[in-house]
Amino acid sequence: MKITVISRDERQLADLVRLLRARSSSDEIDQTIGSVARAASLLTDDTMPDVLIIDRPQSADDDLQHLERFSSQHPNIAFVALSTDQDPQFLLQAMRAGVREVLPAPVNSSALYPAIERIAEKLERRGHTSGKVLAFISCKGGSGATFLATNLAYALAASGKQKVALIDMNLQFGDASLFVSDHKPLATLSDVAQQIHRLDPSFLTSSMLTITPNYGVLAAPSDPAHANDVKPDHIDAILKLARRQYDFVVLDVGRSLDAVSIRALDHADMIFPILQTTLPYIRDSKRLLNVFRSLEYPKEKIQLIVNRHDKNSEIRLKDLESAFDAEISFTIPNNYDAAAASVNQGVPVLQLSPNAPISQSLAELARKLSGEAAPVQQGGSWLGKLKLRK
Repeated sequence: MKITVISRDERQLADLVRLLRARSSSDEIDQTIGSVARAASLLTDDTMPDVLIIDRPQSADDDLQHLERFSSQHPNIAFVALSTDQDPQFLLQAMRAGVREVLPAPVNSSALYPAIERIAEKLERRGHTSGKVLAFISCKGGSGATFLATNLAYALAASGKQKVALIDMNLQFGDASLFVSDHKPLATLSDVAQQIHRLDPSFLTSSMLTITPNYGVLAAPSDPAHANDVKPDHIDAILKLARRQYDFVVLDVGRSLDAVSIRALDHADMIFPILQTTLPYIRDSKRLLNVFRSLEYPKEKIQLIVNRHDKNSEIRLKDLESAFDAEISFTIPNNYDAAAASVNQGVPVLQLSPNAPISQSLAELARKLSGEAAPVQQGGSWLGKLKLRK
């Protein structure tokens, strides 16, 4: 969140900036010495804040009149006034000038922080509709769930129309960020959980490893010992915010089922169990589906994906559907060379090998989930055919 502070008092200005930075280091804080008129003349489209805090506006300098003109030109800015005058007539004038909060001056954290939080919540509600939460879970180790989750998230973001976040919920041994980047995350899910009191859109965004301008990854804890820092209540808060901030929130749940992962699955709009066509996968898939039934997840929430699918496999899709009493929703082709090269280089497979069958299938799956039309590339279709059943 961008916050600009205006004050005629240099010492008071410094105190306000220090107070705001103590609340959230992820906020961008600017400061201007002088009147409202001077501050308004200095602000440009690039520097326009989300919140403008005016310290002790002066009637002699027509601060409220200047503020009223400025607020009418920029209705999306939230204005906060700090004043020693709490007279009802002044409060009415301030409201007419577009001020959202009038706080006593000098202000302290107990008054300022809740006001900023209220504004942040309103900005969040204004900015986004509810995004979809998609959870990927392995039916058995080695299923390729992390590869599919990270690369599907990239495919969803590839058009540039969707904001996508991937959260690595494999708390002890998660490595989702390595599948799409060779950069080390600056923060992890456990870091966010430890500072959950700071959670706001800016803090969540700054904790993400940026893959593309509209795709970020919140990495799993770098040390398995920090897995216990993440609690179910933290997941509630993070996913509630992420839904408002992103069009798609993709969860790489890993394989373990515990209080934290089940809380994440509860939030999911769709759960994608990942399996392969071998007997050990079939056995473990049946167990996992039984758990989901005991949790009373509706059938339409569970979307089975067969990864590394071979049409000539001894086990047919209809055999799987009979064994699970559930339909196979999607199949991803066996394309080992392209997938291995992607993982080894830490580059999304759609970026590294856009024409590979696995890339085309992931792009088609992303299109089905987002409802976007298929883009066309020179030399033929960008998207291949994905086995899709409904």
